[in-house]
Amino acid sequence: MSKPKVFEKPTGFKDLLPESVARIREIEFSVLDCMERWGYRQIVTPTLEFYDTVGMASSIEDRKQFKLLDRNGKTLVLRSDMTAPIARVVSSLLRDEPLPLRLSYHGNVFRAMEEEAGRDSEFLQTGVELVGDPSAEADAEVVALAIASLQAAGVKAFKFALGHVGFLHGLFGETLKDHPEAQEELKSCLLGRDYVGYRTAIRRMGVDEARRGELESILRLRGGKDICEQALSVTSDPTAQAAIAHLCEVWNVLEAYGVSEHVLIDLTMIGNFSYYTGLTFEGYAADLGFPLCSGGRYDNLLAQFGRPAPATGFALKTNRILEAAGDAVRKQQERVLIVYGESRRGEALGKARELRTLPGKVVVTRHAGNGTGSCASWDPAALHELGQGRYRYEGNVYSDVLLYLTD
Repeated sequence: MSKPKVFEKPTGFKDLLPESVARIREIEFSVLDCMERWGYRQIVTPTLEFYDTVGMASSIEDRKQFKLLDRNGKTLVLRSDMTAPIARVVSSLLRDEPLPLRLSYHGNVFRAMEEEAGRDSEFLQTGVELVGDPSAEADAEVVALAIASLQAAGVKAFKFALGHVGFLHGLFGETLKDHPEAQEELKSCLLGRDYVGYRTAIRRMGVDEARRGELESILRLRGGKDICEQALSVTSDPTAQAAIAHLCEVWNVLEAYGVSEHVLIDLTMIGNFSYYTGLTFEGYAADLGFPLCSGGRYDNLLAQFGRPAPATGFALKTNRILEAAGDAVRKQQERVLIVYGESRRGEALGKARELRTLPGKVVVTRHAGNGTGSCASWDPAALHELGQGRYRYEGNVYSDVLLYLTD
């Protein structure tokens, strides 16, 4: 194996330059502030966790987790999601706190991706977990907060799709009762959004025309609240019927929040079947083909840590939001350049200290220098006026330039 070149990075990892970092921080602070105003308290968990606890409880496939050994030979993982670590904390350090608990987080997560996929192996997530409330009100609260969070991040146009794993569990259990392998194949097709493969698989199974019609009909079950009524006519299975009733109740609460215009029901959306137990949802920007947000109900996770409790939550994919929000997330800042000579150093740095106390002010100080040592000389000829009160010097744009050069 060849030695990496001096500038190479592992596949899936990126450097973030100052402009991108500033935009990410803007998103992070705005979204966490939004979550705090909804009553969610921020929590920070370690980057490394034990594989036998958090790693095995994670919703992320084992082959996508980064593993390493500690000095005692125990297997550790770089956290691949934030939900399992928070479940560990809720079941241990917060065990005596009454439910429901509202917690928020922001941190980097790690997933080993195939090289040809071109996807990041390290990325940032900002999200919440609402633990201890099994109601439709709780599910609607996290969806409404997810919508508010995208708005706080500067995303203008987006839609959230709501699904429910209980509907497909019930439908498939009713129509393909004695064919568990066929059920898993259809679930896999829906999870990958492979609708052509889904139809092909149904035809290959040789089911009768009535059942084939039921199975194919769900591909048309996308839209507003009226989809709930259509779905009730597709199957009489109690599990599926209960799932639809729950979705209808969530929709009613979202109408009360005044956010139903951002939501549609998509009964082909299932999330991770092995992880989610009820409502699932994803948020998409108008011009991007991948989700900016995903979440749902996972009522079985906390039992793995010894504190059974219902839970629901979501995660924003902060890196992806950069593409959707663009420069809109940046607050207006005024950059000021202060150039000073030795005789007026105290005055100049005092002015810089004063300006830095003002909101939105960025102050860069520069010693005029004399052309020797580490300080380059101040070159007034290199200062260009751009109009509208803006200046460019050494590649940077400033709203003002203050000179403290002579007595």
